[in-house]
Amino acid sequence: MGRAIVVRKDYTSDDIRRVAQRVKNAAQARRLLAIAAVLDGNSREQAAKIGGMDRQTLRDWVIRFNEQGPDGLVNKLSPGAPGKLTDEHKAFLARLVEEGPIPAVHGVVRWRACDLIMRLHEEFGISVSDDTVYRALKDLGFSHVSARPKAYKQDADIVDHCCYAWNTLIDQPWKIMSIARRDWANVGYSM
Repeated sequence: MGRAIVVRKDYTSDDIRRVAQRVKNAAQARRLLAIAAVLDGNSREQAAKIGGMDRQTLRDWVIRFNEQGPDGLVNKLSPGAPGKLTDEHKAFLARLVEEGPIPAVHGVVRWRACDLIMRLHEEFGISVSDDTVYRALKDLGFSHVSARPKAYKQDADIVDHCCYAWNTLIDQPWKIMSIARRDWANVGYSM
């Protein structure tokens, strides 16, 4: 049978209990109380039950406590898998979005995630999901909301005349009130 790992002696069980009262992380507090029970002379089996774990897990936490102290008893986030998009890919996406599509060449008036995925695959041979593209664009500072694109066959003169007529109308509120009082403006309403 193996020998139990000795708990470091620079903390007393009372010191560890005081630390356990102050910490915000419940799992860390449980682990500290289990180690305090070991220092009080309880068996490793009993101390593990106090901490809600088995003996082997308690052994692992004692090793971390000996190496890093009470702060070592907090769960560490795993780094996860590395991202599929490198800095080069993100720079490519940023350039595409900033320049925007050319409707006659790209066949779209604004970039969608599926268009950007297709361009990444054509350029670099990588395959990514919509979420990966949206996350990368958000990290690059781009908003998901896009402005309504201007129709490329729109006549600038007609737009200018409509804007002029609208601005003239809103500068004269009595005309708006006059239009609103007409019978045809109140279709479906009885007076």
